[in-house]
Amino acid sequence: MALSFENSEELPHFENTSFRVKGKIFATMNLKENRVCLKLNEIDQDVFCSFDKKIMWPVPHAWGKQGWTLAQLDLIHPDMLSDALQTAYATRLSKTKKKQ
Repeated sequence: MALSFENSEELPHFENTSFRVKGKIFATMNLKENRVCLKLNEIDQDVFCSFDKKIMWPVPHAWGKQGWTLAQLDLIHPDMLSDALQTAYATRLSKTKKKQ
């Protein structure tokens, strides 16, 4: 799903796989733990995490306060994952456009 977005690319990120747009990570995938980590803004993070804390939750501590959000792949509905990925992609893309 993450590679379906325009200009997205897959690259390694430590022991995980990262998905990037214009060099910025919008998601990482940890196959061992069967989850993804998404970069969301604060409002989107609150919306997605309010559905069910067993499915999506902020990364603990400072990373979570910056919008990094975990999603459990074996529990999340494909439509919700697609929406979350698209939101993370758009969030990162908008930040790269603002810097230009």
